[in-house]
Amino acid sequence: MAKNNPVEEAYRTILKSVGEDLDREGLKKTPSRAADALRHLTRGYTEDPVTIIDGSLFTADTDEMIIVKDIELYSLCEHHLLPFIGKCHVGYLPGKSIIGLSKIARVVDIFARRLQVQERLTRQIADTLMERLDAVGVGVVIEAQHLCTMMRGVEKQNLIMKTSCLLGGLRNNPSTRAEFLDLIR
Repeated sequence: MAKNNPVEEAYRTILKSVGEDLDREGLKKTPSRAADALRHLTRGYTEDPVTIIDGSLFTADTDEMIIVKDIELYSLCEHHLLPFIGKCHVGYLPGKSIIGLSKIARVVDIFARRLQVQERLTRQIADTLMERLDAVGVGVVIEAQHLCTMMRGVEKQNLIMKTSCLLGGLRNNPSTRAEFLDLIR
């Protein structure tokens, strides 16, 4: 039992404040497990998307849209510390470089594994890819269910939030925009 771990101590305080007995068998290690889980769920603070991207750029002679679809994401709502779970679709029009496929999913994870709101998450992914890839255009769409609206508040089980951020050629060119949105359906 690491009494000097402030996150673990905070969980002890929370459990006591809701009336739990920390000596109960099922709860003896819960503060430690919860602290470990929170570190895992927020590990995006310790990772750098720029390092991931810059180490995975390749020269390519293509100007066609590249799409990675249905990237699972898990994040914590910064308002209630409850999860939101969904999928992210990313498309880009390359400039001089393309990026390794798995790196796009890693960038999504890095930003998702921080305390977030879905609107900002969508924008962070798009802005980072646009800048680091020097892309002609980038599009990001996220569809997610938020446990804060399912378990508390309005308690709506089928509510899905969709957010989008379209930049450059995916925002300014109506036919390219339509192509992206059709391809992610």
